Amino acid sequence: MSNHYNGGTPDMVIDISKPMNFTGGLEFMNLTYTVMKKQKSEEGKWVKQEADLLNKITGYARKGCITAVMGPSGAGKSTLLDGLAGRIASGSLKGKVSMDGMEMNPSLIKRTSAYIMQEDRLFPMLTVYETLMFAADFRLGSIPKAEKRQRVEELIEQLGLSTARNTYIGDEGRRGVSGGERRRVSIGVDIIHGPSLLFLDEPTSGLDSTSAQSVVEKVHNIARAGSTVILTIHQPSHRILLLLDHLIILARGQLMYQGPPKDVGLHLGRLGRKLPKGENPIEFLIDVIQKYDQSEYGVDVLAEFVLTGMKPPQLSDDEMSFSTILASPTPPPRRKNNQPEKQNSSGKRLHLQTVGRSDQEKDFDHSVRSPWNNSKSWSQSGIMQAVGLTPTRQRSFQRTPHPVSASPGYYTYSSDIVAGTPTPHSSDYTVNEDDYLTPTSGPNVARYNHLGPKFANSFFEETWVLIRRNFINIRRTPELFLSRLMVLAIMGFMMATLFVNPHKSMQGITNRLSFFIFTISLFFFSSNDAVPAFIQERFIFVRETSHNAYRASSYTISGVITYLPFLLLQAAVYAGITWFALKLEGPFVYYLAILYVSLLTTNSFVVFVSSVVPNYILGYAAVIAFTALFFLFCGYFVNSHDIPKCWRWMNKVSTMTYPYEGLLMNEYQREEVFGQTLIGTNVTGIDILQSLHIYHERDPKWDKIYMMLGWAVFYRILFYIILRFASKNQRT
Repeated sequence: MSNHYNGGTPDMVIDISKPMNFTGGLEFMNLTYTVMKKQKSEEGKWVKQEADLLNKITGYARKGCITAVMGPSGAGKSTLLDGLAGRIASGSLKGKVSMDGMEMNPSLIKRTSAYIMQEDRLFPMLTVYETLMFAADFRLGSIPKAEKRQRVEELIEQLGLSTARNTYIGDEGRRGVSGGERRRVSIGVDIIHGPSLLFLDEPTSGLDSTSAQSVVEKVHNIARAGSTVILTIHQPSHRILLLLDHLIILARGQLMYQGPPKDVGLHLGRLGRKLPKGENPIEFLIDVIQKYDQSEYGVDVLAEFVLTGMKPPQLSDDEMSFSTILASPTPPPRRKNNQPEKQNSSGKRLHLQTVGRSDQEKDFDHSVRSPWNNSKSWSQSGIMQAVGLTPTRQRSFQRTPHPVSASPGYYTYSSDIVAGTPTPHSSDYTVNEDDYLTPTSGPNVARYNHLGPKFANSFFEETWVLIRRNFINIRRTPELFLSRLMVLAIMGFMMATLFVNPHKSMQGITNRLSFFIFTISLFFFSSNDAVPAFIQERFIFVRETSHNAYRASSYTISGVITYLPFLLLQAAVYAGITWFALKLEGPFVYYLAILYVSLLTTNSFVVFVSSVVPNYILGYAAVIAFTALFFLFCGYFVNSHDIPKCWRWMNKVSTMTYPYEGLLMNEYQREEVFGQTLIGTNVTGIDILQSLHIYHERDPKWDKIYMMLGWAVFYRILFYIILRFASKNQRT
């Protein structure tokens, strides 16, 4: 740091570990998250440059308190929350995170925490009680059912959901609970097991002021019960602000302020910014941050002030005018040496660009006096003991009129403190990595090394709970199942009337072949509507499995078991209508079996595709494209013998090949005459199969069913692999 800022580099450092009255909670140090972004150079070329979404963020969140992460849009709030919650891929995030003094890895954090996403991902046709009860079944393991019910009832009462107990969750198409109630249900689902850590991403987003206040009040009660709560929030109202204990304000992925809300005004004074009368300190600080961000200095000087206490340069009158900045078509040029450049083949390191906040109407009642003004800050004597200062030095601190704010416990005191700030503050400390220690023994280590099994239930218990929930959802949303059943029943009736009484002729043989291929195509296309159904459910799966509610394997198996009876009913309805009306040959059991396995294979394929694509539009496109390819190479248009060698493998990959050949073998694998050629030669069933290169004495027709079952299992395994390793709600 050059003398341009405030006169030099600190020349004396006194170690601090952390406040003596730090009773436990989450601690984090030097969290850094860097990604590669494409930037347009001055020459107009696109080059890759490193961008810091988080830049050496150090701080803590106390147990029993609410820590709020704030800042302008794009400041890195959600990124920090994801990093603390273990939702950033291993290796991408650098730094340390500890809980109650023990270093934590992402897996351990997930087992001891809960993460409430901004979107409420819940099953719309489950009631509030059922939703929480299923969460209890997943999270509470094998405790007695009566105890689970009691805990759910207590949680419903705690969250203020008693009047909505038996109301459906609802969605855009079905009326259910209100937005605030739905948010509280989402919170309840993730706290049913009593996590020690609770992360919430914008819990008040999309809610009116009353609902937002109610949600934060419930979160406040959860924190006071002993949990460590960290949330991101944008422009809290005055009433919500009174419920927050600790603030972390970010900008461009850098720390701008950390401490209690009541000390924001003190921080502004030390920055040399006088708080206007009636202005909210937090909003004013964010405005100041935005002004520096648009100036030639950037927010780096504010981050340096937080670390060292070096006062940032004052802005000119034009730069101080926020309206002038907003009116300017282009921001003033940024000083190029305010951040060390890291030159490499990809370019230099950048900070994430923040988005300017519009001048909106304030939600605060500034005439109300904050109760923090009369409250005593966290123990100053504890700070002094941790500092290890001499009695003379301690007395100099004790003469200061201001209370000590809640400061991070990983900083060392700088002697180069600006005038007028005689007491230690969060901006008075510089990072000292040697003070960040991880204990190798003690009660905390024992506590986290004996958390029990990773999952609360066994595989079979999870599968049973998932099957029960699936059946309830199908029973209350019968449209998907009934629509398929009606389509197959109507089409079966049409096929029975269209292809009835086939003639013993070549045309009759052609008509029968057309019936079989249309049947197979109908069964494949009838399962396409499963694409949006699973894509919607996938978000719930990601939320529930992100903290080990159940295994991906149990979810995969439960889905198969749930749909087996429904697929059998669909196949039986179509088979019963067409078999007797068309007087088909061969065993009826085989005809039913091959239709049934066709539905099972198709369902497995469609579900697998749905797990890969990001949305249902691409899902429909992919399923239709592959179905068309399977149709083309199944052997109907060009028999397998005549397909070019370069494409013959597609005949084996096509899942339509085996049911098509199986139906033909079931109908024609006999010496019975089915027609005559133009020259009067009798055509038997064996002749038909041989002309299509289907019949072989060592190729029994049941092998076709086994092959289809193999493809069904293969697609389910792929589906499981995607769920297990690719469907994770985390950053890379």
